[in-house]
Amino acid sequence: MNLSDPAAPSSPGRPKDPAKRQAILDAAKRLFLHKGYDGSSMDAIAAEAGVSKLTVYSHFTDKETLFSAAVKSKCEEQLPQPFFEPSSETSIESALLNIGRGFHSLVNSSESIELHRVMVAQANANPKLSQLFMDAGPQRVMREMERLLLQADQNGQLRVPDPTRAAGHFFCMIKGTNNLLLLLGCSPELADDAEVAAHVQDVVEVFMRAYRAQPG
Repeated sequence: MNLSDPAAPSSPGRPKDPAKRQAILDAAKRLFLHKGYDGSSMDAIAAEAGVSKLTVYSHFTDKETLFSAAVKSKCEEQLPQPFFEPSSETSIESALLNIGRGFHSLVNSSESIELHRVMVAQANANPKLSQLFMDAGPQRVMREMERLLLQADQNGQLRVPDPTRAAGHFFCMIKGTNNLLLLLGCSPELADDAEVAAHVQDVVEVFMRAYRAQPG
C-alpha cells in the first residue's frame, strides 16, 4: 500500500509561515484521530487547516511526513526538550518527576488513547504506518530518556548499567494499569490530579531506589 498522496510541487522561494504550519499540524492531528490515516487525505487536511493543498505540501512533503510530524508535535506538547536537558541546579529526581508527569499526561490524553487504538487496529494491515508512529513518538521519547540516564550515570547521579532497559522500566511504571483501562474503555476518565501526582512520586521513588548511585 502506498501511504502517500501524489506529491504536489513545492513552492520555491517564499518563506514558510509558522502559523500556517501549526494550523496544518493541528488539523492533521484532529483528522488522523477521527478518520484514521487512510481516511485523512491531504485535501481534507488542507480544508480543515484553512490553507491550500499546495501550502500543505510546501510544509510537509507527503502524508507520511505530516503524520510523523503530527505525532512528534503531540509528544513535544507534554514532553518538551528541556525536560531531558535539566540545568546543573536541577536534581535528577526533579527531572524524573517532570518527565513522569509529562509522560503520564501524554499517554493518557484522549488524543493519545485514540491514536494508540488506531495504531493497534492497523498494525497487521499497515506495519509501515506503525513503524512511522514508533519512530516519531515512542522511540524518540525513549532515546531522549536513554540520553538523560546515560548522562546521569556519567555524572554520578545514578548508576545505570543499561539506560535502554532502565528507560523502559521507567515509562512502563508510569503508564501503570490506568493506561490499559483507558485503552480498553474500562475506565471512563483519568485519575484525579492528586492520584496522578502520588503515582508519579511513587514511581520515581522506586526508580531512584533501584538506580541511585551508592556512596564510595
